[in-house]
Amino acid sequence: MPRTERIDIGNHVYHVLNRANARARIFDCDKDYQLFENTLEEAAGKYDMRILSYCLMPNHWHLVLYPKKDGDMARFMGWIGGTHTIRWHAAKGNIGQGHLYQGRYKSFLCQNDNHFLSLSRYVESNAKRANLVKKAENWKWSSLWRRMNGTAKQKELLSIWPMVMPKGYLNRLNQLPAKDVEENIKKSVLKGVPYGGGDWVSKTVKNFGLEQTLRKVGRPKKNGV
Repeated sequence: MPRTERIDIGNHVYHVLNRANARARIFDCDKDYQLFENTLEEAAGKYDMRILSYCLMPNHWHLVLYPKKDGDMARFMGWIGGTHTIRWHAAKGNIGQGHLYQGRYKSFLCQNDNHFLSLSRYVESNAKRANLVKKAENWKWSSLWRRMNGTAKQKELLSIWPMVMPKGYLNRLNQLPAKDVEENIKKSVLKGVPYGGGDWVSKTVKNFGLEQTLRKVGRPKKNGV
């Protein structure tokens, strides 16, 4: 399947992620997580990026971004990827010894409605689903922990959500997501399909030329077989 064209339009919500090369670990200790968060803070100020949610995991990370202008996300993510890689290698004392990330970051459009809330729940509960903590709010390396326990300065990294956080949001984080919600988000990650309602997805796919994301993976069948 050809590479899906990257969409980078302002005032759209995006699910962004990347993983370590060869399934290695990016974060081995608190200093590793702090290094990435410091880089994230610096990049947010440098490029005026709205960060809505995030979660750092041992070998990958998720961001939910809300760029203001066309092209902002590419500049922001390009700087983070390059800068964090250089700093990570320097901290590990292995400069020039290969790639940190498996490739370019992945980004997926998300509808700015309840689908955004489902996506944020999915991201902020990642550590709990991976059994790294008993409760999502106990994972220190996430927007949830920063929102609840961070200093005033730390909270400045997080932007106001485009919709009101519903009551009971924290309780929902500590419950298993609905099966269809998790499957649709994973489908978005696997194939690049925009995450949202049926009509919105169809319209978005058409507007941005993303028809290939709706095709089935694999070779086309011959003679209808």
